[in-house]
Amino acid sequence: MRMRMAELSAESGVPVATVKYYLREGLLPPGERTSPNQARYSAAHVQRLRLIKALTEVGGLSLASVGTVLSAIDGGDKTPHRTMGVVQDELAGTPPEVSGEAADWAFELLDGIARRHGWAELERKHVTVANVVAALATAKELGHEKLAERLEEYTDLALRVAELDVEVVMGLTSFDKMIEAGLIATVLGDRIFTGLRHLAQEQLSRKVLGRAP
Repeated sequence: MRMRMAELSAESGVPVATVKYYLREGLLPPGERTSPNQARYSAAHVQRLRLIKALTEVGGLSLASVGTVLSAIDGGDKTPHRTMGVVQDELAGTPPEVSGEAADWAFELLDGIARRHGWAELERKHVTVANVVAALATAKELGHEKLAERLEEYTDLALRVAELDVEVVMGLTSFDKMIEAGLIATVLGDRIFTGLRHLAQEQLSRKVLGRAP
């Protein structure tokens, strides 16, 4: 299937001006040139536009982060594991800086979890590790260490969710499909799981906390 710019816009639901911007920024690969001012586009272009739209509008990623993720997808090192690492780093953002006794306590707690589960050695400066450490340290400083007391149980839940994410990818034979499926499972899966958690909290809160004292 080959289509002109207007057809690509209609098929993908992305305005022509936005499509041209994505082309200029390298987020969308160029089409097949048919004349100096004309090009034809394929179903792969429609899929890429829908992916960008999903990552920005639903996943909440900035265009800069989307560009980084797409570069990882299009790069020569097309392994789902490495690409997912790039995705997770972009989702994590810049962690807050924490230090001192609470931060040391939090890292030791997280490192203990990792050792018990046989994970690779944690690097304290790793963006995801730093985010978890910051959250745990902040909870402790606020006097809510009880959250940390359930960390092992949270870890068990996280492992189960991770297993489901990997199951989404397994069985696909194309590296491109595996990477895209992993990307969707990570970015949109975060939105789905967070939303389900909030819905469950709302229902449980109504039952347990909604009653008058």
